[in-house]
Amino acid sequence: MAKTLSPVCKLCRREGEKLFLKGERCFTPKCSFEKRDFAPGQHGRTAGRGGGKGKGMGTGRASDFARQLRAKQKARRIYGVMERQFRRYYDTAKTGHSLTGLTLLQILESRLDNVVFRLGFASSRSQARLLVAHGHFTVNGRRTDVPSMLLSEGDVVSVREGSGKLTYFKDLSAYTEKRNAPSWLNRDIKAMAGTLARMPERAEIDGSLDEQLIVEYYSRR
Repeated sequence: MAKTLSPVCKLCRREGEKLFLKGERCFTPKCSFEKRDFAPGQHGRTAGRGGGKGKGMGTGRASDFARQLRAKQKARRIYGVMERQFRRYYDTAKTGHSLTGLTLLQILESRLDNVVFRLGFASSRSQARLLVAHGHFTVNGRRTDVPSMLLSEGDVVSVREGSGKLTYFKDLSAYTEKRNAPSWLNRDIKAMAGTLARMPERAEIDGSLDEQLIVEYYSRR
């Protein structure tokens, strides 16, 4: 399970855009990125290395490697995956019959913690990861505490019966109703459950991710 010890707001600043790692807080004026939208560090305001698109990321043209690295780091940080595990996902995607980049994104989207987040049962992926790790969810009726578990089509994710009595889950339905679940997931708010109906298509995944640059990054290593 990924564990970030540094303030996650610095990750958004490093990428030059909001990654929405803190859930609802990212939509409020309290978001650190609203106050400091430049890269962290002593030379964050004027840094020219990396050449990202965001403010404070430098005005120089980025090298191909820099752009590939930033694309890979951005995906890792959004999904909360460590480098070794991310590389394993890439190796798995590379052996498939479909496009490597699309398959990689589908693998990331099919993680249990991401599905819990997409269903609206958590405000962020990090919160979803914590809830899963504490054993509050079941997959096909079996309790699991592995956030990185990869789901298949037809798998049913639901709140564990004992956990449904907790205050958090009692109040969750009101929050969940405000969020739309993606079309590749079937959600039953009353039963606090959801089914992975199919794998998402590219248009249904975060459009700011550049999977081609990620493939290029690993292809040259």
